[in-house]
Amino acid sequence: MRITERARRIEPFYVMEVSKAAAALAPELAREGRPMVFLNIGEPDFGATPLVQDAAARAIREGRTQYTQATGLPELRERISRWYGQRFGLDVPARRIVVTAGASAALQLACLALVEAGDEVLMPDPSYPCNQQFVNAAEGRAVLLPTTAASRFQLSPDQVRAHWRPQTRGVLLASPSNPTGTSIAPRALAEIHAEVRERGGITLLDEIYLGLSHDEAFGQSGLALGDDMVSVNSFSKYFCMTGWRLGWLVLPEPLVPVIERLAQHLFICPSTIAQHAALACFEPESIAEYERRRAEFRARRDWFIPQLAAVGLPVPVIPDGAFYAWADCSAWCERLGLPAATGSWDLAFDLMRRCGLAVTPGRDFGSVDTARFIRFSNASSMGQLQEAIARLRRAAAELGLLANGAPQGLAPEAGGPA
Repeated sequence: MRITERARRIEPFYVMEVSKAAAALAPELAREGRPMVFLNIGEPDFGATPLVQDAAARAIREGRTQYTQATGLPELRERISRWYGQRFGLDVPARRIVVTAGASAALQLACLALVEAGDEVLMPDPSYPCNQQFVNAAEGRAVLLPTTAASRFQLSPDQVRAHWRPQTRGVLLASPSNPTGTSIAPRALAEIHAEVRERGGITLLDEIYLGLSHDEAFGQSGLALGDDMVSVNSFSKYFCMTGWRLGWLVLPEPLVPVIERLAQHLFICPSTIAQHAALACFEPESIAEYERRRAEFRARRDWFIPQLAAVGLPVPVIPDGAFYAWADCSAWCERLGLPAATGSWDLAFDLMRRCGLAVTPGRDFGSVDTARFIRFSNASSMGQLQEAIARLRRAAAELGLLANGAPQGLAPEAGGPA
C-alpha cells in the first residue's frame, strides 16, 4: 500500500510511545511489589466537577444529543466570552469564538486556514510536538529555533527578526508552554506580535494552560494585544475535561466563517454532550473548585521542584504555570554512561526499570539540547510525587548523585518575568 509523503513526514508522538512501553512493563513491576508511578502524561488527576458530570447526564436524559452548529452552542460561546471578561478583564465577543473538538482540532483548523504549502512557521525548541505536526500536515514547515533558560525557553523578538524570511507565515507560541511550564514575558510577546503584524504574518498563541498560571506577571491572555491574535484554548487542563475533547478558538472576525466552513466538513461539530456539560464549568461552584485545584498544582510544584534538584535533576527555570518540570538530567546521564545524543531517551527507559517511574524524554519536544532534559508531570497526586521522589532518592544515593542537605523551597522571585 502506498503511503503519502505527508504521512511519512509525521514522526511518532514519543510521549505516547514511552507510555506504551511503561504500560507494558507495569504488570511485571506490580508482581514485584513496585507499581509503576506515571509522571509522563500531562493529564490532571482531577476529573470533571460534579456540576459538569450532572450537566452531561442531564443532556443525555433529555435527548439533547443532536448536532450543534459547527461553531458550537451559542450559549457556550457566550459563556466563554463572559469568562474572558470576568477572569482577564477582556472584551472578547462571542462571535469571535469557535468551539472545537479539543485544542487539537482548533490547531488543525487554524493551520489549514492560514498555512499554505511551503509556508514556514517559527516556534521555539523545545515545544509541544503536535504543534509542529499540525503545521506539517498543512504542507507547511515548522522552523524550530533554539531557546535557553535565559529566554525562559521562549522565542525572543530578536530571533523572530533574524529568522523571518519571505516564506515565513508567522509564529506559533505557547504560554504557558509544554514542556517547560514557562510563559513568554508579556513585553516580549507584545514585541513579537508587533513584528509579526508589521510583516503581515500571523501570531498563533496556544493558551491551553493559561487558566493554570501561578504568577500574575504572566497570567494574562495575549488577546489583549489586539483582535488580530489567534488564540487556542481548551477545556482539558484548567477545566479538567481531557477525554471530553472540547476546546475553542478566538479569531479575528473575518476568519470565523473560514474556520466554520472547514469545521463543517472536517468535524461537523464538537461533541454535543461535552458542550452542554461545559456550560456548567462557569458556575461559581465549579470555578471555586478549579481555583482550589490550581492552588493544589502550585503546592505540588513548590514541593516537587526542590526535591528534584536534591536528587540531581535541577529545573533551570521555575515554571510559572501548567504542571510540568523540565529537568536537566545530564548528571544522571553522565553517571550512567549514556550517550550524549540519546541521553534522556535512554534514561527514561532506565528509570522505568530502575525506579518504576515513567517520565517523558526531551526527544519529543525538539532537537537542540533536548537530549539532556526530561519532563516530569506533577499533575499526579502528592502521594504519587512523594513516592517518585523516594525512589529517585534511593537511586541517586546508589549513583552518588544525592545532594547534601535538605531540599530548599522555591525562591520568592522564582517565576518572575525574564
